[in-house]
Amino acid sequence: MLRVRYLACLAGAAFLLALPASAQEEAVCSPVVAKVPLERHLRQLSLDLLGRPPTYEEYQAAQAKGRIDVEDIRAMMTKEEFNARIRGYHRSLLRSNLSSSLNNNQNSRVTGNGITTAYGVAGNPATTLRGANGATCDSDIAQDECLTAAQPDAHAAPLTAQPRTKCHDDQGVPLAVSYDYDTNYYQCTALQPVSANTPAKCSDLASTSHPEHRYLYFCDQRGSGASAGAFICKPDPRKTTTSALTVEEMDGTRVRAFKHPNPDSKPALTELKRCTLDLELRNGLRGNYGVQRGCVLREGFVNKPAPYWGTDKTPETVKVCAIDAQERTHNPWNMQSCETARFSSDRSCGCGVGMRRCETPAIAAQDIENVHSLRVAAFNDEPLRIAESVVQRDEPYFNILTTRRSFVNGTLSAYFRGAQGVGVFNVTAPTAPGAVPAIAYTDADTWREYTRDEGHSGVLTTPSYLYRFPTHRARVNHFYEAFLCKTFSPPTGAASPAPEDACNRENNLAVRCGCNYCHATIEPTGAHWGRYAERSAQFLAPDQFPRFDPKCRDCALNGDTNCGGECSQYIMQAYDGDGASSLGMLKTYLYRTPDEEQNIEAGPALLVQKMLQSGDLERCTVRRIWSEFLGRPMTAEEQRMYLAPLAQDFARNGHRLKALIERVVTSDAYRRID
Repeated sequence: MLRVRYLACLAGAAFLLALPASAQEEAVCSPVVAKVPLERHLRQLSLDLLGRPPTYEEYQAAQAKGRIDVEDIRAMMTKEEFNARIRGYHRSLLRSNLSSSLNNNQNSRVTGNGITTAYGVAGNPATTLRGANGATCDSDIAQDECLTAAQPDAHAAPLTAQPRTKCHDDQGVPLAVSYDYDTNYYQCTALQPVSANTPAKCSDLASTSHPEHRYLYFCDQRGSGASAGAFICKPDPRKTTTSALTVEEMDGTRVRAFKHPNPDSKPALTELKRCTLDLELRNGLRGNYGVQRGCVLREGFVNKPAPYWGTDKTPETVKVCAIDAQERTHNPWNMQSCETARFSSDRSCGCGVGMRRCETPAIAAQDIENVHSLRVAAFNDEPLRIAESVVQRDEPYFNILTTRRSFVNGTLSAYFRGAQGVGVFNVTAPTAPGAVPAIAYTDADTWREYTRDEGHSGVLTTPSYLYRFPTHRARVNHFYEAFLCKTFSPPTGAASPAPEDACNRENNLAVRCGCNYCHATIEPTGAHWGRYAERSAQFLAPDQFPRFDPKCRDCALNGDTNCGGECSQYIMQAYDGDGASSLGMLKTYLYRTPDEEQNIEAGPALLVQKMLQSGDLERCTVRRIWSEFLGRPMTAEEQRMYLAPLAQDFARNGHRLKALIERVVTSDAYRRID
């Protein structure tokens, strides 16, 4: 390129010798820059800055003015469309989408609409709560009326081992009010009616003259009203485990169990007993309830105020399954916490006040949107709002990496103020609930500013960033890629040691041969996120998670690596000498030098301060803005001509991103015709 220009200059100089003096004075030996017409320039700026073509009125105004100057560009950067453009830029830069990084097993999702069918958790937890995956409660029997309501299974009395006098246990935990046979074990066949005009009912089997009378206890009255039907349920002959249950154990003239003819052979299933309303006690512990195999036990419903996701189309009072309507913070029998993922499979916990621990899918008839989708969208948008606010206010751009300022909409306001999302998101509240702006849950489009607690550092400690990059190493890697324009790779000619080299067995990657090329930087840099747990957005506060916990050490020494579930963030097993001397220490402190321990306590803000001293942040930002607005990376020549001046000017202007964008879109390179 330089050689071509040099030759062009020589040719131009020879030509000048033949020109009159007046012509020589006007000619210059420099690159000729052809610039786009006014209308095309306006269109280019509007698409790049506002994400849309100009309006007819904007074309007219530019034509009347005869030019597009800096003031026009600055005016564009005050528009809401420019703010949306900035959010879009940072969505791509931060890869702000935690959907695939979040393990949502939907165990806290309820089914039902609260009107015709009760709200109730009916996914995997229903296996523990009611006996089968997907089972919900009985929406036709009010829990408190379990002794007086019409009982669909009355034909199979007695329904309990001891006469029941109340609908809850001694601690108020709901008991079952009806049952069904589980079709995972049984094949249920419709009971044939006695006559063509009379629907079949299980009570018909009470007569000994009925050909199926001995299966009275295994007659299942399913459904209600016109949809009700009676079915005879027997062990499924199509399955190996149940087809072998060929022995019928009798209670007088009626079958009360199906048994295996040779239990000593230790088959997978030895018997299936008739279903009743009795709950089993797991390990004989009160409050630790289970359900007999082959049975689906359903509790009734209660009437509750509309949950937090209710709209103006949701009734003020809705039906909720009695188990899920509970509001306890602990199991009253064993005092285990309900504020963890285990709440959904504990019969005594429930969804909490306002159903705060549960989610619902979309319910179109009530204009209710999918709760989980709204939360994911809000978490994804939060760092973009932080970035927008910094750019909009013309603050130093790298405040996006250090500010404690953040924003919530109605979804996040309700989430933080109501301590919602238990068991789905592991997100530490960024400040006290009362300090979070109060916004109605249904107002997802309103965003308000607030200040997070100390320890927060711009977009780098938002749930979106922490979940999207779930390990300390991943967080470092993306920081380097997005803000320093650097990637980790071993140097040219680097080689790994021979397999038999003892260095290969070094657990500390910062010093392991071959790995240390990258990890000597990655490990100490990752320490800046050391107070944020991996694979979550949980902040490990020093008062709750001290550097060393003697209880965890004692558990580890005794071989108890679980320690009641309280030591998951601590070193509980040793794989080398350092690990053996570090039992009971917070994992992130393993192999750390004193300087790296300072990184842990100072957080990502210290990392940003260090990087600002190198100039890499400025140069990378220039390169990224150039690529964003010219649609391609800088060429080698453009880096020589523009990179250093733009980076220096960016720093002199207080790292104002609008000023940098202005410089880029007013450059000759931006206006040059390709």
